[in-house]
Amino acid sequence: MSGGRGIFRRIAASMVLFWVLGFVYFAVALPKPAGSQHTDGIVVPTGSGGRIQRGLEVLQKGWAKKMLVAGVDKEVRPREFAVEYGVGARTMACCITLGYQSVDTRSNAMEASHWIEANKFRSVRLVTTDWHMRRARADLAARVPDGTTIVTDAVVSRPSLRTLFLEYNKLLARQVSRWFGW
Repeated sequence: MSGGRGIFRRIAASMVLFWVLGFVYFAVALPKPAGSQHTDGIVVPTGSGGRIQRGLEVLQKGWAKKMLVAGVDKEVRPREFAVEYGVGARTMACCITLGYQSVDTRSNAMEASHWIEANKFRSVRLVTTDWHMRRARADLAARVPDGTTIVTDAVVSRPSLRTLFLEYNKLLARQVSRWFGW
C-alpha cells in the first residue's frame, strides 16, 4: 500500500519540478525581436502596446509587402486606425488589412491563415509581445499551409509575474489539448 503512494508522490514531485523548470525557462528565455529578414507579409495580433507600431516599422522599412492586424475591434474604422497610427491613405489602401474576425489568439491564427492563403504568401513575420509569442506562433503554425515560413519578431516588454504565470499555463494547456486532439 505505501509503495503505491511513494510512487505517486515521486511522480507528482517530478511533475511539479518539470513545471517549475519549464516556467523558469519560459520566463528567462523570452523570444527576441527579429532582424531585417524579408517576408511576404506581417501578421500583428491586437493586444499589448507596441505590436502595431513594430508592424508598421517593418512595413515602412520594406521588409514585407503587406500587413494584417488581426482582432481589430469592429468599431474601429480604417480612417480612425490611420489617424491613430499616422498611416497615409496610400499605405492603408495598398498594404494594411484590418481583420475583424478574431477575438483571441486561436482565432487570430485562423484569421491570419485565411489572409496568408488568400495572398498566396510563403513567408510571414509574426509580431507580438515577447511573452505571447510562443503560443501565438504555435497556433499560427498549426493553421498555415505547409511550407510557410514564420519569422518571429517579439516586441520586448516587462511582463509581470502574473502575466508570465498565466501565459505559461495557457501554453501548456494548448499543448496538452493538441496532444489529445481536442
